[in-house]
Amino acid sequence: MHDISDLERRGTPGVFVASLPFVSAAESQSDALGFPSAGLFTDHPIQDRTDEEMKMIAEKVFDDLLKELLH
Repeated sequence: MHDISDLERRGTPGVFVASLPFVSAAESQSDALGFPSAGLFTDHPIQDRTDEEMKMIAEKVFDDLLKELLH
């Protein structure tokens, strides 16, 4: 979240991606930073996924990620 907020403040659009259990942590950190950055949440867990599973997860959020970047 720190990196995304820094990029946004410098004029570079950014979107963070995290898995679903981190929704409340992301909200808390966003509030603490005073910066409501764009974020997307994916299926959990990520650890120990195969390459094919990771590609499927990425494909699910890709269009939404582009929309957030262009917003």
